[in-house]
Amino acid sequence: MLESPIKSRPVYKGLVFDEKARRHLVAAEGEGALAALDAFVEAGDAMAATTVVYTPGGSAGEDHAAKLAALKPDALHVMPTVETALIRLNGLLATAQMGTRLYAAGVEGFVGQVVAAGIEHGVEPYSIRTEHRGSLARRVQCVHCKGFMENVTVSPIDCAHCGVPLLVRDHYSRRLGAFQGVSIDAEAPGDVPPAEELYA
Repeated sequence: MLESPIKSRPVYKGLVFDEKARRHLVAAEGEGALAALDAFVEAGDAMAATTVVYTPGGSAGEDHAAKLAALKPDALHVMPTVETALIRLNGLLATAQMGTRLYAAGVEGFVGQVVAAGIEHGVEPYSIRTEHRGSLARRVQCVHCKGFMENVTVSPIDCAHCGVPLLVRDHYSRRLGAFQGVSIDAEAPGDVPPAEELYA
């Protein structure tokens, strides 16, 4: 479980099956599937009221779709990318009824995007059960052009959208599900230190 001294970073308490929920909506990326498997291994009849959206994403050492299918959920949506998984999740959230519990597991950027999608659909963020699994790579938003970069492991990094050299700050935006990147050479243009691997 990811623990951090960064105060703005959410606390990921781990996936715990909610036996009182009427329906379960699980979003898992990469190794996050293993968290879902651990949480739902003894869910029994509740799997008939469980929908799983899974993408191998960028962090899976192997494809866990067959293991998730073995749980026999009501529906399993295996999506090729994080983007398509989030589109499917948003569609499911748009028709979700009261009593549906949302779960999110995977790399931090994915979990943050699932939580943001839940909030968009009226889900209280602290009710979403979350677990970090996989890489410590960060999702970063450039504060200058507002573009996002996925799986960032170094700082500084050149923004993939506007080219500004960015210091990856430890400030995490829960609304965006991303860390903030700010210009590292604003006061001394061109004075950019070499990139360091920090979040492997």
